[in-house]
Amino acid sequence: MPDNPRGWLVTVASRRLIDQLRSDRARRERESAMAAEVPPDDVPGTDDTLVLLFLCCHPTPTAASQTALTLRAVGGLTTAEIARAFLVPEGTVAARISRAKQRIKAASSSFGLPAGAEREERLRVVLQVLYLIFNEGYTASSGRELERADLAREAIRLTRMVQAQLPEDGEVAGLLALMLLTHARRAARTTAAGGLVPLDEQDRTSWDHTLIEEGMALVKESLAQPVLGPYQLQAAIAATHAAAATAKETDWSQVHALYLVLERIAPNPMVTLNRAIALAETEGPAVGLALLSTLDGDARMAGHHRLLSVRAHLLERAGDRAGAYRHYRRAARATAGVAEQRYLEARAARVKP
Repeated sequence: MPDNPRGWLVTVASRRLIDQLRSDRARRERESAMAAEVPPDDVPGTDDTLVLLFLCCHPTPTAASQTALTLRAVGGLTTAEIARAFLVPEGTVAARISRAKQRIKAASSSFGLPAGAEREERLRVVLQVLYLIFNEGYTASSGRELERADLAREAIRLTRMVQAQLPEDGEVAGLLALMLLTHARRAARTTAAGGLVPLDEQDRTSWDHTLIEEGMALVKESLAQPVLGPYQLQAAIAATHAAAATAKETDWSQVHALYLVLERIAPNPMVTLNRAIALAETEGPAVGLALLSTLDGDARMAGHHRLLSVRAHLLERAGDRAGAYRHYRRAARATAGVAEQRYLEARAARVKP
């Protein structure tokens, strides 16, 4: 990173976004050229797991079915865990998995890595799957443990394999950077008793700085690519947090600006929720709460513990202890993760009127 890194991530990301919006035809031509440059099937380091990963992402099923099947077959997630990751009913996920198996079987797909344009077609779903597997490993959606480190490490391992085959792909590098920068915090995320430690209270000296250094280098490399994607932006956000020696030194203006760009190219309620957190840090909790209110009509977020817990946090910061207590309690009941439940109950007890 340069000696004065403030704002460089936003500047680079914004420039790349403008280039994309002005040059859609050129972007498509570049993506086609990149697809044509995909290495052949016999790249060293490929194993059966990676082959299975691309097989599950066969183009015959829908994208949602591809993702669900891969999470089940490669990632080892249960149907319930996949449902929570997608914010959909468990029965919907089960149906998607069944349909995906049937369609892949009917297509008589061979057990081998696809080549050229077909590999590029599947790559988007492959990256989404790896992202979801990592997220489940980093914060388990259910159970007594906060993390499932085996899943997080497997997601990183598989992403390294994909990155080795596509070293020039900015989104692949961005996803790997995001995983490394996030996984670097693992040792600081829990107490000796297994309790959750939020980001602003973590001992940053215990972060894995070797992973951070690797992740930072990948962020710079990925943002230099001609195509800008959501994983590159999320990695840039993670890099902004990693660059701050203390929580107070976090450049929240930069974080918010990056979320604005991310929201523009990949709108998602979770992106808006995270932008509300950054906005509250720069303009106050009332402004953050106003942005959160725009999510109340989103069926995917109704009763979601993340929305409830963020609202509770902002209400606490705004001085509304009764409102914060009520939402912390609701959030604790809404999550299936024991570590998160305990943390949210502790926060509720702290603000109880």
